Amino acid sequence: MLNIKHFIPMLAFAAGPAFAQADLKSGIDASSMNPEVKPGTDFFEYAAGGWMKSHPLTAEYSRYSQFEALKESNERQIRGIVEELAATDHPQGSLEQKIGTLYRLAMDSTRRNREGWEPLRPLYDRVQRVTTKPELLVQAARLARTGVPTFFAVYCGADLEDSRKNLVQIYQGGISLGERDYYLADDDATRRVRDGYKEYVKKLFVMTGDDEAAAARKMEAVLAIETRIARASYSATQQRDVEANFHKMSYAALLNDYPGIDWGTLFLQLGYPAFAEVSVSQPEPIHEVEKIWAETSLDNLKAYVTFKLIDNAAGSLDDRFRAASFNFYGRIMSGSEADKPRWKQAVGVVGSVLGEAVGKMYVERYFPESSKQRMLTLVHNLQDALADRIRRQSWMSDATKEQALDKLQHFYVKIGYPDKWMDYAGLDISDTLSYYENLNRASEFLFDDEIRRTVGKPVDRDRWQMTPQTINAYYNPTTNEICFPAGILQPPFFNAEADDACNYGAIGVVIGHEMTHGFDDQGSRFDKDGNLRDWWTPEDKKNFEERTKVMADFFDKIEVLPGMHANGRLTLGENIADHGGLNVAFEALQKAMEKTPLGTKDGFTPAQRFFLSYGLIWGCNIREEMLRQYNKIDPHSPSRWRVNGALPHIDAWYDAFDIKRSDPLYVPKKERVDVW
Repeated sequence: MLNIKHFIPMLAFAAGPAFAQADLKSGIDASSMNPEVKPGTDFFEYAAGGWMKSHPLTAEYSRYSQFEALKESNERQIRGIVEELAATDHPQGSLEQKIGTLYRLAMDSTRRNREGWEPLRPLYDRVQRVTTKPELLVQAARLARTGVPTFFAVYCGADLEDSRKNLVQIYQGGISLGERDYYLADDDATRRVRDGYKEYVKKLFVMTGDDEAAAARKMEAVLAIETRIARASYSATQQRDVEANFHKMSYAALLNDYPGIDWGTLFLQLGYPAFAEVSVSQPEPIHEVEKIWAETSLDNLKAYVTFKLIDNAAGSLDDRFRAASFNFYGRIMSGSEADKPRWKQAVGVVGSVLGEAVGKMYVERYFPESSKQRMLTLVHNLQDALADRIRRQSWMSDATKEQALDKLQHFYVKIGYPDKWMDYAGLDISDTLSYYENLNRASEFLFDDEIRRTVGKPVDRDRWQMTPQTINAYYNPTTNEICFPAGILQPPFFNAEADDACNYGAIGVVIGHEMTHGFDDQGSRFDKDGNLRDWWTPEDKKNFEERTKVMADFFDKIEVLPGMHANGRLTLGENIADHGGLNVAFEALQKAMEKTPLGTKDGFTPAQRFFLSYGLIWGCNIREEMLRQYNKIDPHSPSRWRVNGALPHIDAWYDAFDIKRSDPLYVPKKERVDVW
């Protein structure tokens, strides 16, 4: 799902004036509901219980929601495009040839099983031949160019204080389990994951030639290093504090303040040109890496780098390695019972390597220009509604309102697909190389392309951070942009045959959600130009923080699983955005109905259809293992609580379904969130 960019499943497209609303359907399918449950008891089950019952978890999935369902539909469409290209020959170097060849390589398990782990051996041997720590640093940097993550991450993105410019940034990393709690917490569920991880690490060493004793020693070395990094790392909640994760300095200061790492050699091997400034996002874990580098034996450091190399390659080698990787990350950590079919794996890899090339073909076939124009109309309507709500806020001064309205009017809206496409001319995909070697070549191409576009260059506001076929959307505070890819513009998020009540409840809410991210606890710290700047009066900022604290405290009390509570601070930004999206979209619907009144359809009023549509898009079945994982790392609340936690703070929902004080979801008026 995240750094300070917000990614939330989104939607698109409004029923425009060409449609007579009275002739359109309600958009409510009673079979998707569970009418045996009262709305005030469990609205999530009431609105989506039927859909969830008819879409049980299969062995492949640890989570199956409306988003996975739509992703499956898109995967089938993309599979059709890709398999057409793979079935015929194309000129060498053409996009068609690259897509077709990569797909065939991904599907050729016979060849991979014959090759075993031999494609990995040249890189593996390079690490084993290292005899000094400086040599190991060189190899680790070179491996980073092929996508192997080691002690920390380096990238180049917008300077938070001058969003027109890119800035080299160093970010914590190096822990394969992703979140520090997996190394430090001592509950039974976490210990099971950690024990499974130890077995997985040891297994990979055995599979590449070590005996059991040597593999066990190396596993302990890996765990010791990763645990030290984890202990110093910021939690997922701490990483949401924008100012606390931004420490800009000169390159000379980096050399002086972090002398335990040979930065000159590192950046030279990464291929970075000279630069003057850098931000160390989290100083403590980088200092800990300095200590680890100085205090840990060369053999143990080599064991760590070697494991990261094998782990990164496992899914691209023979079936034994793929199975080992899935058994831990898929089965033990996430709860899935079976791996994805090979064709889905192959489609996913082609999309990750040649995403915009596939995306261009996808939109040409499945995304008409009319959809883009209707989406623009809907976005404009939601902007107007949010502007009206900002003007009416009694807790904000006129000075802060003026700044907020100016920022809203400067939103940069991206819909469907980029105006300019990525150039893949420098990428060679060849069946004379193994699948793994081609993926390494692709990683190096994408790594170099990113450096070429960013280091020492101004920010390109026209770049997209998602491919057109992605089932998602985002708000980026440093460019003040909202982006809605073409892939999401399908039911249940937009229903061309349904009236405004349905579409505003699905599409409208999520568009409003993305807009509200510009004014959540993170986005509100950036101005209209994307710069980190405090544009609030002190009193208004205090009022905002007091109101959002009500939401954080409310979600902290939610018990997601027995003994495990939601994290109201981690999910605060997304919960604020859900709250704002619901309020803004409902108000926009009321304005639309002033011009085109809507009546009751299929037994539901327009207001009821609005909230039922919202509840349905969050329909989701999830395994306990995945829910635990999401609750640790995901800034979004679990799907159930994006409904049952959000709606009790929306006054219109109470009126629509006649919610009483005696209903379990009832929240007294004075205790409800009131922000946007």
